[in-house]
Amino acid sequence: MKNIFYITTPIYYPSANLHIGHAYCTTIADVIARYHRMIGDKVYFLTGSDEHGEKIEKNAQAKGVTPQEFVDNIVKGIQKLWKDLEISNDDYIRTTQQRHVEVVQKVFTKLLEQDDIYLGEYEGWYCTPCESFWTDSQVGEKHICLDCGREVHKAKEEAYFFRMSKYADRLMKFYEEHPDFIVPESRKNEMINNFLKPGLEDLCISRTSFSWGIPVKENPKHVVYVWLDALLNYISALGYLSKDDSKFREFWGEHSEILHLVGNDITRFHVIYWPIFLMALGLRLPDKVFVHGLLMMKDEKMSKSKGNVVSPDPLIERYGLDAVRYYLVRETIFGCDGSFSPQQFVERINVDLANDFGNLLNRTVAMITKYFDGVIPEYRSITKFDEELEQFGKNAIKKYQENMLSLHVTEAFVEVMNYVARANKYIEESKPWELAKDEGKREELASCMNHLANTLRQCAILLSPVLLKAPQQLYQQLGLDEKEQTWQSLEDLTMTGGKKVMKGTPLFPRLDAVAEIEFIKGIMSK
Repeated sequence: MKNIFYITTPIYYPSANLHIGHAYCTTIADVIARYHRMIGDKVYFLTGSDEHGEKIEKNAQAKGVTPQEFVDNIVKGIQKLWKDLEISNDDYIRTTQQRHVEVVQKVFTKLLEQDDIYLGEYEGWYCTPCESFWTDSQVGEKHICLDCGREVHKAKEEAYFFRMSKYADRLMKFYEEHPDFIVPESRKNEMINNFLKPGLEDLCISRTSFSWGIPVKENPKHVVYVWLDALLNYISALGYLSKDDSKFREFWGEHSEILHLVGNDITRFHVIYWPIFLMALGLRLPDKVFVHGLLMMKDEKMSKSKGNVVSPDPLIERYGLDAVRYYLVRETIFGCDGSFSPQQFVERINVDLANDFGNLLNRTVAMITKYFDGVIPEYRSITKFDEELEQFGKNAIKKYQENMLSLHVTEAFVEVMNYVARANKYIEESKPWELAKDEGKREELASCMNHLANTLRQCAILLSPVLLKAPQQLYQQLGLDEKEQTWQSLEDLTMTGGKKVMKGTPLFPRLDAVAEIEFIKGIMSK
């Protein structure tokens, strides 16, 4: 396995403030990045914003500000949201930054000089919100955008085109040789059947009908059209074609694992256009493009323009960062569409975090305090219940690793919570309150307490990519030092013995379901 890991989110379009649907993708990326750092990989985690285009130009005009002022204001909100969610990105790329502009112009010139780009005229059906051109057959009789379902209009203008058809066979060959490039596989089949098999049309990559974009050096009345501009962020942020390209050579090099996370509404651009641009530039392709599902609201896609969104900030303020991050990771299977609902949110906190995980810590600390004067007994394994819990833990850790590395992120944390549930069951099996009444069972009682403390320590380590506060509180209550909190220490069961526990406040207080559901409904846009 490679130990240099480059992970990216889509760069978000700052036409309006972001919502919990955007937070979903970025939080998942953060969890994956934190996992890879935890196991010792060298990680570079990129997110950012795609700041050019006609829609932003029009939104800025409506607000009476310049496009730059408009995007600057929105980006402040995006960066604040990532700070509130404690996203651990190493860089934030903006397509209005000079470092990006220079790369886009150099790439355009290179592709023009090698005849991958030519000047022509485009006539077709144009969707302003998506900034996409479509053919007659694609929009149908109702003239509807294939991506967003809105009405399109006829447009005609001089434009530069990229020779996509030149690389179509090469892309198909790459798909065949790299069957795991697109996940899930259904997305690959969709791309092949809808776009590659019917014949890949050359792509319009410049516009003259608006000016908010990166000018084409060779013909400044043209600005570079969104997808050539936006997609290059993944390498411009690393210093491609710049004086210092050391990051690019390291994280886009052959020894790096490159993972793009994207929403299903931008799959085509990332698995058809982006690989072809890279082929034309003579660069390696990413290892994987993972297409995650969308968070829905009331059975329809969350949309800034529709207003059917919920902001993560009031949820974080009221329920804490860990609760929000856990809900985003746990509630929807990564790769599938999901839905946000107040009932699910409150139930997930109460059942998983308060009843199972938090209560396990409370019970364990209370029993160690009562039976052993607050000192965790040394490790031993005596009963069949001890052996069964240990074996369950080993299996859970193995499955967790397998799931994280195969991007079954939700399933990885299900394994951890199953381990928590097994530990709660272990208490009922072992009956420590009965063991405490029999001096001859003292060794069994000690083993029980040690196993519970070890289970909590292991679960806290496994949960630490998603829960950023609770594991630290747990370590403190169990009296654990930094060396007992590492991935490398995970399966060493001798580490908790002799530590002094300290009762603390509950990790996750149980919520009044009725009251909190009403509160969340009140902050939802619709």
